[in-house]
Amino acid sequence: MKTCNEKIFFDLPLTLESGSILPSFELMVETYGELNSVKDNAVLVCHAFSGNHHAAGEKSEETKAGWWDQMVGDGKTIDTSKYFVVSLNNLGGCHGSSGPISVDPTTNLPFGAAFPAVSVQDWVSAQKHLLDHFKIDSWEMVAGGSLGGMQALQWAISFPDKLKKAAIIASSSKISSQNIALNEVAREMIRKDENFFDGNYLAKGSKPKQGLKAARMLGHITYLSESNMSKRFGRKLQNPETRIDAKVSYEVENYLQYKGEQFAETFDANSYILMTKAMDTFDPAKDFGQDLVECFKQIQAKLFIASFNSDWLFPKEYGKDIQISAVKAGVRSSYVELEGEYGHDSFLFHSDNYSASLQNFLESNDELS
Repeated sequence: MKTCNEKIFFDLPLTLESGSILPSFELMVETYGELNSVKDNAVLVCHAFSGNHHAAGEKSEETKAGWWDQMVGDGKTIDTSKYFVVSLNNLGGCHGSSGPISVDPTTNLPFGAAFPAVSVQDWVSAQKHLLDHFKIDSWEMVAGGSLGGMQALQWAISFPDKLKKAAIIASSSKISSQNIALNEVAREMIRKDENFFDGNYLAKGSKPKQGLKAARMLGHITYLSESNMSKRFGRKLQNPETRIDAKVSYEVENYLQYKGEQFAETFDANSYILMTKAMDTFDPAKDFGQDLVECFKQIQAKLFIASFNSDWLFPKEYGKDIQISAVKAGVRSSYVELEGEYGHDSFLFHSDNYSASLQNFLESNDELS
């Protein structure tokens, strides 16, 4: 699989939904496969809030596979021997694109908390410039899971003639108050860390690792299903000889501690806050009087909407709401409810039905199969 990394500088202003203007910006991109001669085989994959541009394969400087490696690659669901796949780190991220850890040219210090708030609409507006960069007229498909699925949906609404298909997986047209509450608890964990310094920790040479670790531990619980956690950990102790009056250490506790520590080393706290806020505020129907059907009348692309039966964070009702509104708006669409043992994280993992459904959609012609 041919893989290329590129940090692309866009010397043009980007006006954000907040009213702030980035005079220029950078996007870190990883591509797989090659464009064909007529440039009609390009697929954009959009990451969820803690993802980045490394969607597939292994990087030379690390052994960790990309976040969608089970689905993207030569001979895989999104076959990079057929398609030119583009993956990026979104604005506000911390893996190469413009964000809070970038240097503010006016101060020569990291932006930190001064980096402006970003929205899903802002991400899609920035991503649109990738079409010009690669000299592509339109995407064959824009796809993503969770927050990535929101971006795919926003693409279909905002730039209806710039994509043929949108795959909206384990996603929603807007999240619930419970989702927002969980995100706010995680953000508060970060803000209360003594090393947060109102978001300006990098300028002070510190990092709110404990708050970021705790936020990730909470988040990780919501990504998994209860049945998978029970199957994987049960109530097993790290040390079966542990006495009842000693400090109890269950395997699930150690797992969450490890995941939290690992995340705190590689992610930025301000990016965490920005990304979760973008998720909270996503609501494309807000500009259409909260009428999702009216909103969807802009869409020209075919939609693939998928939910997983074990996902309690973004339950199947979210996907069904999108599908019902799409049908009422006359949008060509298909909906599938899939088996998935990993809860919300199921969209990251290959299964035969999941793979076949997405692959059939990608390779379909003008008529839905």
